[in-house]
Amino acid sequence: MLIGLDGIPLTFPKTGVGHYTAQLAQALAAIAPEHEFRLVYPSSFPAASFQFGGSPPHNLDFVRVPVGPIRKHWWSVGLPRYIAKERIQLFHGTNYDVPLWRGCRTVLTIHDLSLLLYPETHERRSVARAKRRLPVMTKTADAIVVPTEAIRQEVCEYLRAAEQKVFAVPEAAREFFQPVDFAATMATRQGLRIGDDFILTVGTIEPRKNISALVTAFERLLLRVANPQLQLVIAGGNGWLSGPSFEAIRSSPAARQIVLTGYLQDEALRDLYSSCRLFAYPSLYEGFGLPPLEAMACGAPVIVNNIPALVESTAGAARIANAHDPDELAQAMSDALNDDEERAALIQAGRRRVTELSWTQTAIKTMQVYESLV
Repeated sequence: MLIGLDGIPLTFPKTGVGHYTAQLAQALAAIAPEHEFRLVYPSSFPAASFQFGGSPPHNLDFVRVPVGPIRKHWWSVGLPRYIAKERIQLFHGTNYDVPLWRGCRTVLTIHDLSLLLYPETHERRSVARAKRRLPVMTKTADAIVVPTEAIRQEVCEYLRAAEQKVFAVPEAAREFFQPVDFAATMATRQGLRIGDDFILTVGTIEPRKNISALVTAFERLLLRVANPQLQLVIAGGNGWLSGPSFEAIRSSPAARQIVLTGYLQDEALRDLYSSCRLFAYPSLYEGFGLPPLEAMACGAPVIVNNIPALVESTAGAARIANAHDPDELAQAMSDALNDDEERAALIQAGRRRVTELSWTQTAIKTMQVYESLV
């Protein structure tokens, strides 16, 4: 079977959707060597860049399709023509889009509904596009993949998708994320001006990540712990509507103890996961939440906000705190820093949770969705 996947997420610096696309494609190729997989994208986007772990699978290719003035309308013209020409049997849109004119079976991944449920945390044009296109894509796709049961329920309720066509397929931390010896992280931390004691959060700086609340909780935490060297490290690129987050940092009385690293490559990120005193993820809304699982894989105790998807994905391995309450979040961080018993329990539970998930399992369940259609 010839299977196409959306390669566009791999033409940008990879964040959640890019990593999902790359890991899924590689795992699919590994578990189904009898099938051919193509990551397809138009030439109107930059060349995709992805480093395979080891040798590239023989049955997985990148295809940058030449497009002109008409075919650059990718989802309505360019991709349907490519599908028809190459006789692709199934196409998986890994980033909310599938071809509008179907020449094959289609699977759509909906990572979350934040654009519809939390429009105030996104740019207006992105919200308008989602309101216009997502219901159409939901209706057009033969099957829909979501990362958690929480999102499955939302897709069925808010987009009125038939329950039998929506499948919850959990994701996983990448195998790259493994514990690194503390001393071996020194060069990375020194280059970023990070000391030995720090709290870490990871994610694009945008309203949904709730950075302002984390900054407030950190300020209150400093009133409880006698550690003037403790830092809050925020690792992530500058996203949309980030002004209030940066203003909260600039105006904070703890501003000198807050470090902004910008977007980090995996090696630096692994060093920070491995050396942080704890990982905090106060996001207001997620579809799955990969950073907490990556932190667990590197041996960090994890605190997450009390929202359905994060409670589901961490499955009892993280301390749950209400990130709308800075005092509760500060208390959770204080406990994870100072209570040795709780700290050890969180680290052990996190390591156990990581072993329960894998991209191989994600690929197997996704392939089952494919086979149910073709």
